[in-house]
Amino acid sequence: MRDTVSHGSGLLAAAVMVAGLLVWPKASEAQLGGITGPTTTVLGDTGTIAAGTSDVRDASQVAGGIGSLLAGEALHAVTIGYPDQIDSEASLAALALNLAGVSIGADSVMARAFSVAGDGFGISNITNLSINGVPIPMTGDPNQAVGIPGGLLVINEQQVAPDGTTVVNALHAVVSGVADVVVASATAGASGGSAKAVQASY
Repeated sequence: MRDTVSHGSGLLAAAVMVAGLLVWPKASEAQLGGITGPTTTVLGDTGTIAAGTSDVRDASQVAGGIGSLLAGEALHAVTIGYPDQIDSEASLAALALNLAGVSIGADSVMARAFSVAGDGFGISNITNLSINGVPIPMTGDPNQAVGIPGGLLVINEQQVAPDGTTVVNALHAVVSGVADVVVASATAGASGGSAKAVQASY
């Protein structure tokens, strides 16, 4: 069993990812197995809680999927707001993502983001990540990038907005011209709190 738990943010890896996507070949929508776009689908979405609001929002599904693109079990998202704190968490189990002929799987995927009095941090936990059945070693660092045909998989993607809001995406897979899929996304900070089990644009 392989797990990763990480803290902090990294902007350099995100810049490298964007630059890399500009030079990769464009894949066809037919590679999604019949899914055509453009459209965006979200599974397990809490919506947004404003900073400083005392509230709890959650969303869960026993199982969920997006055509032949993605399937998962135990989809869960929760955001809790306090006067000076926001905690957000998103997760799913049994991930099966088929992106342009690339199979990405994991036993469990979770993202957490926390903000207390303006200070934020994030954590990702991923168990038994594989690409086309090959185990992927995880460094534990934010924004670990792994190349896939026509695109990129970012593990433990972490971004911090100018206002300190922290966004953690446990997995973010992009194949240019085909799909952009985020698995387990959590946000917390001055811009509010939210959590989504899956967001896919295709």
